[in-house]
Amino acid sequence: MKSYFITSTRSIPMFFEIFKKKPLLKDLIPNNFTDIHSHLLWGLDDGAKTETEALSLITQMNSLGIKNSITTPHFISNIWENSNDTIKNKEIELQSKVVSLKLNCNIKAAAEYLIDANFVAKMNKEPLLTLKEDYVLVELSYSNPPINLKECLYQMQLNGYRPIMAHPERYLYYANRISEFKHLKHIGCLFQLNLLSTTGYYGKEVLQLADELLSNNLIDFVGSDIHNQNHLDYFKNKVLIKKIAPLQEAIDRNSFFNFTL
Repeated sequence: MKSYFITSTRSIPMFFEIFKKKPLLKDLIPNNFTDIHSHLLWGLDDGAKTETEALSLITQMNSLGIKNSITTPHFISNIWENSNDTIKNKEIELQSKVVSLKLNCNIKAAAEYLIDANFVAKMNKEPLLTLKEDYVLVELSYSNPPINLKECLYQMQLNGYRPIMAHPERYLYYANRISEFKHLKHIGCLFQLNLLSTTGYYGKEVLQLADELLSNNLIDFVGSDIHNQNHLDYFKNKVLIKKIAPLQEAIDRNSFFNFTL
């Protein structure tokens, strides 16, 4: 990433006009980036609706430098009742299309699990689809935290999984309660920031919480959470957070999930 400064030595007051230009989000994405959160398996949730849409999104993501995508359809009881078989079958179908079109990218599927009253039973019924090894992407309700959250995170670890909480900056009931995030981190929960949150896409409060989480070094990884063209278009917007360095570090840590097929 380039930093742009305008300075002048003509007078002392002009010296204090130094400023740093905010980068565009797309310019922070390194080549061969691995995205660990997206919704590209068409027809399984609120993500891509058709095969054509999915392939269009993948092609454009590829042009941004996203060469590896771990796509993560929702698992939400009574809304998107996916199963390991439905996801893996669609994954094979998408992989086949990517290969036949000679797209320069790798695609594999995991899932994004909502922690709710049914989560532990679901986990005990069939293996969870992991991002890599034992790492599992989970999400919370946007209205209020599950009363059994800590119990579920503990049970996940007993079952051999490492939870990664998707987009913690969007859970505004934890705003101004950074200690809650620190406690969750202490008991073994990792955090994945949505890249679009840094542009203000989800609103000012989410942007502020994203900034606070980054400033406290609580963010481990990032994800695009791309569902549609509108999400992808927002990568052309400026990053509005105060400190870019912690974001860049989290982006770099995504290399942990690099894979080839």
